[in-house]
Amino acid sequence: MRAYLLCLLISVFPAAAHAVIAKQDMRPGIPAGAEYLIGERSKPAVLLLHGFLQTREFSTVATLARGLQDAGYTVLAPTLSLNIPNRERSLACEAVHHHSLEQDVDEIGRWVGWLKARGHPTIVLVGHSFGSMQLLAYLSRTPDAAVKGYIGASLIEAQIGMASRPALIAQLENRVLSKRRALVTHALSFCRKYTSTPEGLLSYVRWDEAHVLAALKRSPVEVKLIMGDADDHLGQGWLKALQHIQAPMVIVQGASHFVDGQHEFDLLEHTLDFLEHVRQQGPAR
Repeated sequence: MRAYLLCLLISVFPAAAHAVIAKQDMRPGIPAGAEYLIGERSKPAVLLLHGFLQTREFSTVATLARGLQDAGYTVLAPTLSLNIPNRERSLACEAVHHHSLEQDVDEIGRWVGWLKARGHPTIVLVGHSFGSMQLLAYLSRTPDAAVKGYIGASLIEAQIGMASRPALIAQLENRVLSKRRALVTHALSFCRKYTSTPEGLLSYVRWDEAHVLAALKRSPVEVKLIMGDADDHLGQGWLKALQHIQAPMVIVQGASHFVDGQHEFDLLEHTLDFLEHVRQQGPAR
């Protein structure tokens, strides 16, 4: 099996010949793009989402995308706009951030609709890190009926450092209600200093551990988590919390947050297993 997966991961050139860049307007003046890797129509299509402030070129998702396409799966890998027209580069923590989780979720929905409009009746959402959380946020709304499964790799909550989350939420809510639009700076995810509008920061900060766990339990589609036991980006006790709610989960021994190196094969193998399971279930929900 490992030899087969190695062939999938290194056979990049044939896959590239069947790739196109899709474009959509997310909002007025905000076009965004996604790489569309065309596979077999009989298999589910995969919407693959990058992590916090990254792009579809981030190594974890780019490598997984090629492996999935070489296994015959169609992959759509968007780069979230983060309210920047045609964004192609990762966004620095030090930048001024004018995006929100609601906008991210809307863009995910637009890309799901794009896949469905091109004749893909079965779609599986696959995210890495913060992207896994953003896909859960999409699933917690009213997801398209074409979405049949969800994989969260290195799933995390919106981390805010050592601050009191209730106090921060109250402060941000007060700013929003009183229409104080001055930018605020606070820790978010791997950014020690993240500068954002109060509304934008609040939209992410609400997704604490309890919110993520509740979304997992309420997921309208089948779930699979792929986590590494050497992931030093996770909050203390996070894996135990996921196990406590009995989230379907594979723990990859020795894997970091980025599931890189030799563990790329584990990520691909577990993803392929889940996709085959979804394929066997058929398109009906």
